[in-house]
Amino acid sequence: MKKRRLGNSELLVSEMGLGCMSLGSDDEKAIRIIHAALDEGITYFDTADLYDFGKNEEIVGKALKHCRDKVVISTKAGNRWNEQKDGWSWEPSKKHIKAAVKDSLKRLDIDYIDLYQLHGGTIDDPIDETIEAFEELVKEGHVRYYGISSIRPNVIKEYLRRSSIVSIMMQYSLLDRRPEEWMRLIEENNVSIIARGPLAKGLLSDKMLDKASSSIKENGYLDYSFWDLQRVLPKVVEKLPSRSMNEIAVRYALASSAVGAIIPGASSLEQLRENVKAVKSPPLDEEELLILKDIFKQSRYESHR
Repeated sequence: MKKRRLGNSELLVSEMGLGCMSLGSDDEKAIRIIHAALDEGITYFDTADLYDFGKNEEIVGKALKHCRDKVVISTKAGNRWNEQKDGWSWEPSKKHIKAAVKDSLKRLDIDYIDLYQLHGGTIDDPIDETIEAFEELVKEGHVRYYGISSIRPNVIKEYLRRSSIVSIMMQYSLLDRRPEEWMRLIEENNVSIIARGPLAKGLLSDKMLDKASSSIKENGYLDYSFWDLQRVLPKVVEKLPSRSMNEIAVRYALASSAVGAIIPGASSLEQLRENVKAVKSPPLDEEELLILKDIFKQSRYESHR
């Protein structure tokens, strides 16, 4: 699988990483999926301390222990579970981040984290304090590089201006083209986008509307009502009959040079292999890209600007 560089870092990651959140808590099944991902050429694995109360990090670390020096492991911090473990609060303080990294390193059973990400962010955060925490972790050798996971434009602009982030994780797909407004600025700052949700909860997979949840049927998906989805998705198949929907979705998300990697999740080996097959398909040409941009809305973030 082809690799791309994240920002101006030394991190070379497979074009498609594995978003580990959906692996579940069955160790044996999750490890099988991770090992299958390795066999397919995936070298980038993303988790977070929030997932399954940290168990996800434990599974990822255990599965990758035998090949630690050949993979890029990223995790996230900034959320704190309450004592009842039925909710969490936002905690971007230096004290919390520097404590959280030690817990993540222990659960992952590794000496350093390749990419440590702030798992959210608001304009009211103590941003300079948060940045200071990440910078210290880099100097101390606990972290190689850091980034943020945010879709708030005002937060993104502050971190581009004030920090040394190498990546911004953003939801990005044909059904959510909002990041496109910010790609030029992000790229000019030598930062890469890590695109999560490229298949838009399965709506952009080959199963399309069969994957629509009851909530999507009732409320739609972002700017698209369910009626819109019923009209738009079949049009893609009609206009690009030689491509599978999976191919179209993942290759569109990778079409921009601002994107360093996509990280679809996988809860089964079948899902993983479908995504790998799609990412190994030929890139979309200019005509295909124009067709898709004509079909799908160019939305923008209306709040947090």
